[in-house]
Amino acid sequence: MRQAAQNPAQDSAAGPAGPPCQGQEPRRGRPRSAAVERAILDAVVQLLEAGETLDGLSIERIARTAGVGKATIYRRWSGKEELFVDVLRDIEPPDPALSGTAGLDDLRVLLESMRTRGLAQRSSALLHNVFVQMKKHPRLWTEYQNTVIAPRRVAMVAAVQRAVDAGELRDDLDVELMDDLFLGPMLVRTVHRPEAPLPEDLADRIIATLLQGLAPRVQKQQVTAVEPTTASA
Repeated sequence: MRQAAQNPAQDSAAGPAGPPCQGQEPRRGRPRSAAVERAILDAVVQLLEAGETLDGLSIERIARTAGVGKATIYRRWSGKEELFVDVLRDIEPPDPALSGTAGLDDLRVLLESMRTRGLAQRSSALLHNVFVQMKKHPRLWTEYQNTVIAPRRVAMVAAVQRAVDAGELRDDLDVELMDDLFLGPMLVRTVHRPEAPLPEDLADRIIATLLQGLAPRVQKQQVTAVEPTTASA
C-alpha cells in the first residue's frame, strides 16, 4: 500500500498562509511541489485501498490524509472529478512513447498498451473497483473519456493515417473505420470479455489478420493430366 506523505503541508508553491506582508512582493510563477502532488495522489489511493468509495471521499479528508490544506488541492484540481481522473491515470500503466513518424509500428505499440492496461485491470482489484465506481458518476466518466480516452483515440487514428500515407494500408477506405477495425478486437478482449486470453502476440495477430483479410484463401485448381489416347490402326 502506498503511504501518503505525513507532512508535506509546506507547499513551496503555496507559500505561507494569509496575505503577504506590506511592501513584500507576492511570489508568482513558482513551480508547484512535486512532492505535494505525489502526497495528494497517494492519499486518494490510500483511502481507496482502505475501502472508501468515490462517493465517500471528500476534498477535506483527502487533504487531511495528505497533510495539506484544501486550498493546496484546489490550486491543482478544480474538483474531485479532475483529481480522480489523475489518480486513475497515475495507477494505470503509462501511455507509451510513439515515434510520431511510423504507421503500423506505432499502431502496434498502441494496441500493446491497451493489452497491458487490460491485464493491469484484471490483476488489480483497486483499479477494477475504481473503474466500476467511475461509471456510476457521469461527470467523472465524461471527464475521463475527454481527457484520457479521447487523446488515445486521436493518437491511433493518426497512426492509421501515417500507415495509409506510407502505403502500408489502403488509401480508398475511411481512416476512422480502419481504426475501429484495429481497435475493436482489443477492446472486446480487454473490456467486454474479461475472461478472454490476452497473449503477448495479440497485437501482432490482430494487425496480421486485418492485413490478410478474412476471406477464404483461393485454392489453386488442380489440373488433371489427361493421357493421350492411342489412335486406332
